[in-house]
Amino acid sequence: MNTSLEPLARRAVLRSAVSGLGAAMITAGISGCGPREQDAPMPLQEPATSPSAQITPGARERRRVLLAYFSRAGENYYYGGRTNLDVGNTEVLASTIGNLIACDVHRIEAADPYPDGYDATVARNVREQDGNARPAMASPLASIEEYDTVLLASGIWNVRAPMIMTTFAESYDFTGKTIHAVTTHAMSGLGTTERDYARSCPGATIGEGLAVRGEDVRDAGPAAEAWLRRTGLLQDRSSPAG
Repeated sequence: MNTSLEPLARRAVLRSAVSGLGAAMITAGISGCGPREQDAPMPLQEPATSPSAQITPGARERRRVLLAYFSRAGENYYYGGRTNLDVGNTEVLASTIGNLIACDVHRIEAADPYPDGYDATVARNVREQDGNARPAMASPLASIEEYDTVLLASGIWNVRAPMIMTTFAESYDFTGKTIHAVTTHAMSGLGTTERDYARSCPGATIGEGLAVRGEDVRDAGPAAEAWLRRTGLLQDRSSPAG
């Protein structure tokens, strides 16, 4: 779920001197599951309920884009209150993007799943940010060598991406690759993601990011398409494939 931990986290920040995601925004999805063996990235085509559905056959040979996302369902922030999401906001946005472009999609999952409860997730995030933690991933990719462009998608928790996104970013060599941050949020936009990924991925180029409010994520198709066109990741069908 990428719940909006922002408002709650901001209070937690004052108490704990945290700068990052926290209470204001788990507005996108963060779901977890138990550890598994290493997985190859899976293509995504169906809506958010099917993060590993296949995309158009034949695109696999041309695909050089990886969309890696972390999303949490469960109790989330919603217009100042709470709502329960069966599918996290970031997973919804990842599905939208995955249906617009040819890419491989990899879901980042925590070896120790995050709680379903909003307050419990906020508390854990504060501890992880305060401790500069690197939460373990349940099913890390063996390599990202074949990709030229990587979209790193997550919610914004207390102004920054969940710490597991730093785990992912520091686990691979991004030299010569282009990174685009993609976030779902309550009020912090991209937060500190672009700065954080630049620090964690030396040698990478940080491209234009996309930020979508969690409450608006199911209607974000036009915004996502416009962003993909601006970044050159989506071209007209008449254009030659790169």
